[in-house]
Amino acid sequence: MRIVLFGRSGQVATEIARQAEAAGVKLDVIDRAVADLSDPASVAPALAERIAGAEAVINATAWTAVDAAEAEEETARAVNAVAPDEMARLCAKAGLPFLHVSTDYVFDGSGETARDEAAPTAPLSAYGRTKRDGEEAVRAAGGRHAILRTSWVFSAHGANFAKTMLRLGAERARLNVVADQIGGPTPAADIAAALLKMARAMAEGAPGGTFHFAGAPDTSWAGFAREIMARGGRGCEIGEIPTADWPTPAPRPLNSRLDCAAIHAAFGIARPDWRAGLDAVLTDLGETA
Repeated sequence: MRIVLFGRSGQVATEIARQAEAAGVKLDVIDRAVADLSDPASVAPALAERIAGAEAVINATAWTAVDAAEAEEETARAVNAVAPDEMARLCAKAGLPFLHVSTDYVFDGSGETARDEAAPTAPLSAYGRTKRDGEEAVRAAGGRHAILRTSWVFSAHGANFAKTMLRLGAERARLNVVADQIGGPTPAADIAAALLKMARAMAEGAPGGTFHFAGAPDTSWAGFAREIMARGGRGCEIGEIPTADWPTPAPRPLNSRLDCAAIHAAFGIARPDWRAGLDAVLTDLGETA
């Protein structure tokens, strides 16, 4: 199977590349040197050169600097909405499945129950707005597509919460971490595996749609941090604070719980145990697991 992949160095793109050969997938990678998504006009010629013979296209790129997006919303929109619009339209014209990664930040984080795919979106931040706009553009393109909303992504690659906690936990005896934001930490490796499985199924005729995929069990950032310290062999104590005591330029949703029943029903993909994923990341990093 041949897949065109947008992205090379991000967490999910890195994991897709690691898993592709074992999954029987040949990747044709479009990275920033080929198409800079902050200039969406670069997307069409780059994809047009590679689309012949492909069986699916995956977009694993995004502007993920949540706080920076508050001041640079138009650049974030170019990457998160306009560029995916271009990709989706080309895929629709070519009759190819298009898979796009989105986020829990499209919701407002109210309540305490897990949201399903039909829940109304109401993003709190510029990042969330641009990701919602990207979703809407992909749907409007009219082709076969899958939008995969996920949350709290971590891996051994790039910058993420798990790696930050490991670094700080080696330097400090105590850290205060937000305890009233609840969600599912999600290993990038499991997101990559889900996307590859979905791409193959859709290439064989399976329908797409919007799906939620997040790790289990749900926890707080403080609970996640405490597990990172324990499994990473850090003696750092984790104190719990409310979001109000950790102000950020972009507001965060308090409730990031995602109902992941639909992806299991459609593709047989279950929620991964993020603790097992954390152990794998620690092994990758050469840490105690």
